[in-house]
Amino acid sequence: MSEKDRIGDGRVVAVLDRAAWGINPVLDLMSTDPLRIKARTFTPTAEQRSIAEKVLDAAAWLLDVAEVPGTAAWERASDERRARWWVTRLGALNTIAVAFPGVFGPLVRRLPIQDLLAFANQTLVLVAVARELGVADRSAQVDLLASVLCRRQTDARTLLAHPDATPPGAGSSWRPFALLGAMWTTSRMLRAIPDELGKRPRPGQPYRTLGKLPLVGAVADYFGERGALARAAAQGQRWIDGHTVRTATGRSGVQGLSSV
Repeated sequence: MSEKDRIGDGRVVAVLDRAAWGINPVLDLMSTDPLRIKARTFTPTAEQRSIAEKVLDAAAWLLDVAEVPGTAAWERASDERRARWWVTRLGALNTIAVAFPGVFGPLVRRLPIQDLLAFANQTLVLVAVARELGVADRSAQVDLLASVLCRRQTDARTLLAHPDATPPGAGSSWRPFALLGAMWTTSRMLRAIPDELGKRPRPGQPYRTLGKLPLVGAVADYFGERGALARAAAQGQRWIDGHTVRTATGRSGVQGLSSV
């Protein structure tokens, strides 16, 4: 019996759908501004300021320089630049968690921890990239994930036949480290499809070889997984370009993510 026969498309799609269902509202939270710091990036700096206001203005400036969602710089950015942000900024942060088990060398590699986290990280970033490129429909997001991460051509809308209900947690309030938490939550869901984890874009062989060494393995894993994440994002864009799935009009032409 083939691997695909053991885990059917329906089961894979159901797991990926639940992952996307939870990721979307967390990504929405990134644009919120509970402390009203991002709002300062849209207004001129006052000449007369208290020390507290200067601190807040400095924090707003840092967020604007980093082009965090919800800032003035984010609003000015093109769709392609926004999509790239999720790969280079969010990916850089989450990949630290993905690479950390490499500190322990081959001992931890006997467990699927790293593959789970890497698959979850790519899932999170692909959904974010898809949204910036105009793919808001969850079924289309699931088909993209299945194609890039599981090498399956699926029809999620037919397989699931669900209404586009409000995702769980859509009404959640802002909280720090929400995206990192979403990666861990997604990784727990993905344990239901263990045979799919190895199909995702993976680090090159030199990185995998160095990753088997204690301590330095974490460094090799980090750079290897960053490269794998960039390839996943580029494959995701090619999938979007080849399918009529955009549900929002982009503000500018998408030049490509292969350079991230």
